[in-house]
Amino acid sequence: MNTFNQAVAAHPPAPTHHERLDTSARDFVDHAIAVQESANTMSAVEYLKSHDVAPHVIERVLLEPERRRTAQEA
Repeated sequence: MNTFNQAVAAHPPAPTHHERLDTSARDFVDHAIAVQESANTMSAVEYLKSHDVAPHVIERVLLEPERRRTAQEA
Protein backbone atom coordinates (compact mmCIF):
# COMPACT_ATOMS: atom_id res chain seq x y z
CA MET A 1 0.00 0.00 0.00
CA ASN A 2 1.48 3.35 -0.97
CA THR A 3 1.63 6.38 1.31
CA PHE A 4 -1.47 7.99 -0.20
CA ASN A 5 -3.57 4.84 0.26
CA GLN A 6 -2.32 4.51 3.82
CA ALA A 7 -3.33 8.11 4.55
CA VAL A 8 -6.79 7.60 3.04
CA ALA A 9 -7.29 4.36 4.96
CA ALA A 10 -6.25 6.04 8.19
CA HIS A 11 -8.40 9.11 7.59
CA PRO A 12 -11.23 8.38 5.15
CA PRO A 13 -12.92 11.45 3.68
CA ALA A 14 -15.92 12.79 5.55
CA PRO A 15 -19.23 11.78 3.97
CA THR A 16 -21.00 14.42 1.93
CA HIS A 17 -24.54 15.48 2.83
CA HIS A 18 -25.79 13.05 0.16
CA GLU A 19 -24.18 9.98 1.70
CA ARG A 20 -26.18 7.91 4.13
CA LEU A 21 -24.49 7.76 7.53
CA ASP A 22 -26.73 5.13 9.10
CA THR A 23 -27.43 2.14 6.88
CA SER A 24 -30.10 0.85 9.24
CA ALA A 25 -32.07 4.04 8.49
CA ARG A 26 -32.31 2.84 4.88
CA ASP A 27 -34.12 -0.28 6.02
CA PHE A 28 -36.48 1.70 8.24
CA VAL A 29 -37.27 4.12 5.42
CA ASP A 30 -37.81 1.33 2.89
CA HIS A 31 -40.21 -0.40 5.28
CA ALA A 32 -42.03 2.87 6.02
CA ILE A 33 -42.53 3.53 2.31
CA ALA A 34 -44.07 0.06 1.97
CA VAL A 35 -46.31 0.76 4.98
CA GLN A 36 -47.35 4.07 3.45
CA GLU A 37 -48.26 2.36 0.17
CA SER A 38 -50.17 -0.50 1.80
CA ALA A 39 -51.75 1.27 4.78
CA ASN A 40 -51.43 5.02 5.24
CA THR A 41 -48.98 7.85 5.77
CA MET A 42 -49.63 8.25 9.50
CA SER A 43 -48.71 4.62 10.16
CA ALA A 44 -45.48 5.15 8.23
CA VAL A 45 -44.76 8.36 10.17
CA GLU A 46 -45.30 6.64 13.50
CA TYR A 47 -43.09 3.73 12.45
CA LEU A 48 -40.23 6.06 11.53
CA LYS A 49 -40.66 8.12 14.70
CA SER A 50 -40.47 4.94 16.77
CA HIS A 51 -37.08 4.26 15.18
CA ASP A 52 -35.77 7.78 15.90
CA VAL A 53 -35.63 8.84 12.26
CA ALA A 54 -35.19 12.62 12.07
CA PRO A 55 -38.36 14.61 11.35
CA HIS A 56 -36.85 16.28 8.27
CA VAL A 57 -36.06 12.83 6.83
CA ILE A 58 -39.57 11.57 7.56
CA GLU A 59 -41.06 14.58 5.81
CA ARG A 60 -38.78 14.24 2.80
CA VAL A 61 -39.22 10.52 2.19
CA LEU A 62 -42.96 10.31 2.86
CA LEU A 63 -44.26 13.65 1.62
CA GLU A 64 -41.78 14.42 -1.14
CA PRO A 65 -41.15 11.14 -2.99
CA GLU A 66 -39.38 12.94 -5.83
CA ARG A 67 -36.65 13.88 -3.32
CA ARG A 68 -35.96 10.33 -2.16
CA ARG A 69 -32.48 8.97 -2.70
CA THR A 70 -32.01 6.51 -5.49
CA ALA A 71 -30.31 3.15 -5.03
CA GLN A 72 -27.12 4.63 -6.54
CA GLU A 73 -26.99 7.30 -3.82
CA ALA A 74 -27.45 4.83 -0.97
